[in-house]
Parts: sequence; C-alpha cells; structure tokens
Amino acid sequence: PAVPGRLRRGGIAAVSVGVVALLLVAWWLVQGTRTPVVPDMGNAGNVGAVGAPASGAAPDISQMSPLERFIRLNDRIMEAAARGDTATANSFTPMALGAYAQLDAVTVDARYHGAVLRASVGDWAGSLALADTIHRVSPDNLFGFVVRGTVAELRGDTAASREAYRAFLKLFPAQIALERPEYIDHRDILDQFRSAATAAVAP
Repeated sequence: PAVPGRLRRGGIAAVSVGVVALLLVAWWLVQGTRTPVVPDMGNAGNVGAVGAPASGAAPDISQMSPLERFIRLNDRIMEAAARGDTATANSFTPMALGAYAQLDAVTVDARYHGAVLRASVGDWAGSLALADTIHRVSPDNLFGFVVRGTVAELRGDTAASREAYRAFLKLFPAQIALERPEYIDHRDILDQFRSAATAAVAP
C-alpha cells in the first residue's frame, strides 16, 4: 500500500521507534480485512522470545495469563516490524488478534495495542471502535487520539489527522500530569507523537 504523502516526505523521522513500528506493520500488512485466528496457546513452538526466529526454542506461553500472551505476541510483531521482518509480522498478527479476543480483562494499554493490530490488517472501523472504547473508559486519554491520528494518516485523511493532533496537543499537559500507567510505560511514544502533531499543525 502507498505510504501517506506527508510521511513519505520525511515526517516519519520525527516519530518514535514504537510509532514507526506501528506504521510499518500497518503499511506492510494492509491488504484488506482478515479474520483473526485463535492461537493454540499450548503450542510452545509457535512463539519464541521477542526477536527470535519462529522456528527457535520458545517458552510455553500456555502458562501465561491471557494478557501476558497478548502482550508477548504484540511485542513480537512490533519488534519484527521495526526490523523489516514482514514474514514474522504477517505470521503473528492474526494470532495476536485472536489472543486479544480471549482477554478476560482489558486495560487501556491492551486496547491501544489491539487498535494498532486492527489497523495493521486494514480494519479501520475496528481500530477506531477501540479508540472510542478507550475514551469511554478513560475520557480524553491520549492514546485514543494516537489511534485516531495514526488511522487517519494511513487512510490519507488529512482533516481527521489534524483534528486528532489538535485534540492531543490541547489535552496533553493535563493528561500527562495524571501519570496514568500507560503514559508512564509508553511516554516515548507520546512525546514523539506530540512532536509529530506539533509539526503537522504548524502554520
């Protein structure tokens, strides 16, 4: 798929590794919406340590909690995307979506990662629905706007991306002061998204 023009012209240089991975995996995998498959959590050979080949030695993730399984798969995909390993990203994205569907408790952080994965398979509606859910459970949460802005960029919707950027920038000071767990864990993504937003809406 085509990379949005603003990012082709160098905007991506201002984005953190986490957001770069987010965008790269989406650009590579968008080929129409795919149906997630439920992973066999007892098959230890399917999921290795982050960055390891799929065929290498792997822990038994059947002993992990549903959230730990999802995060392990998501991290594997993002690491692969950052390396340019499209085969691994393609292989594990349906499994991660299946793992997300099995979560018994969903945090804002998990919703954010789920939205990224939905965007990676071209499910814009599903990704934006998760952004809506983030804001229902955590009003004005910055990650809802990160999702909206990223989806808008991937769709080439300049108006929607700027709307998300402006809302993000307006709310950033008050929200970041709340020190929500997801803000602490992913502050680098928020800071770099802020830089990208500032550059995008500048006169």
